[in-house]
Amino acid sequence: MISKPHLVSRLVLMAAVFCLSLTTTGRGQELLVKPEHEQGLYAPGEVIRWAVEVKDSSASEVFFVAKKGGVTELSRGRVSLSQGKGRIEARLDEPGWLLAEVTLPPVDGKRRVKALGGALVSPEKLRPASKRPDDFDAFWEGKLKDLTAVPANPRLTTGDSGKADLEYHKITMDHIRGSHIHGQLARPRQGERLPAMLIVQWAGVYPLQKEWVTSRAAEGWLVLNISAHDLPIDEPEPFYKDQGAGPLKDYPAIGNDDRETSYFLRMYLSCFRAAQYLTERSDWDGRTLVVTGGSQGGLQSMVTAALHPKVTAVLACVPAGCDLNGPEADRLPGWPMWYWKTKDKNEAKVRDAARYYDVVHFASRVKCPVLAGIGLIDTTCPPPGIFAACNALRGPTEVVVLPLAEHGETHGSHRPYYTRFDAWNKALVRGEGVPVKPFRTSQQ
Repeated sequence: MISKPHLVSRLVLMAAVFCLSLTTTGRGQELLVKPEHEQGLYAPGEVIRWAVEVKDSSASEVFFVAKKGGVTELSRGRVSLSQGKGRIEARLDEPGWLLAEVTLPPVDGKRRVKALGGALVSPEKLRPASKRPDDFDAFWEGKLKDLTAVPANPRLTTGDSGKADLEYHKITMDHIRGSHIHGQLARPRQGERLPAMLIVQWAGVYPLQKEWVTSRAAEGWLVLNISAHDLPIDEPEPFYKDQGAGPLKDYPAIGNDDRETSYFLRMYLSCFRAAQYLTERSDWDGRTLVVTGGSQGGLQSMVTAALHPKVTAVLACVPAGCDLNGPEADRLPGWPMWYWKTKDKNEAKVRDAARYYDVVHFASRVKCPVLAGIGLIDTTCPPPGIFAACNALRGPTEVVVLPLAEHGETHGSHRPYYTRFDAWNKALVRGEGVPVKPFRTSQQ
């Protein structure tokens, strides 16, 4: 763990904290919730207030539930509105996350309009919900040895980049247990030694898009993008729908009751092999190796940096996999939420296996700079787990709290992160130091 003064010099929160507005069909009602502290940061025991505003509605009140960690109800009630405005109050006496769920009364049988408000209490003090296994490092070092025993045997198939100044290839590599890694590679035609970027994918079963690599190659990167699955990257859409509804249905829960059989074992080691491949290419500059992705891709980015010592920066938006056993600390678990994926399985075995795949336990192995985006009202990849992971990182770290974000990008809700991503990206491709911004707590 790191001390609070060290963390304070390494993190940043961006902008004020608002809720995501939701609008009904037909009536156009809009419900807004935002904390009265500009950044949504509070001290333990401090009264947390959210301003509520209703637009295009004759409602005279709203209903609210305030939940500690998004799980435990602290208070509920009704708030009267005056000219469409009201205020909700709550308090949290220890470091954590408070989530306010606010709803309008249903109108004319329409669905309820719901909005969320968030607040963080001393997030720099958050720690993992579960204990790191004593043999965590030994387990993963053993798996890397198993991987090394399987030659990568990379095979490239040249394709059309669509741009005269760029090269493009599809790539396949051999992998553990008879599986394969599939991806795409692009680079500028000019330049003997280039900085490298590995792009890893968010959750789901889908093809890879060529522009995901060509757009970065046009900036000067040697860029590799891999699928999370042992699937070809450019089949027709129905192929992926069939896979997602068939053998890969609910793939995150496959084998999750044993650290040896988890679906994520192959995925994590795929990332290592992809990073290793880039470092072994003669056109890598030997200095810069960046890994980036969002959600499941953010998870893979953090894990790659933990496993591969040559990763020099991580850019991870709303990273998944943080605090898989979150309910042990009275907070929501991060996706894929193994804590609750226990149907027809031994719960204790699932939760023990989760400790070996939890990003919070990889974090202390990460020494390179990290840019992480966090949605303050994200219930898929909740803020406490991501902060717990960031607090354990050992390198310069910048955290961007996304003021409008649940999990997905809506109405520019992830824009603050991508603004910082662009700044980091430009510095890294030029071989410059990353422009980490400082963090300020609610007490400063």
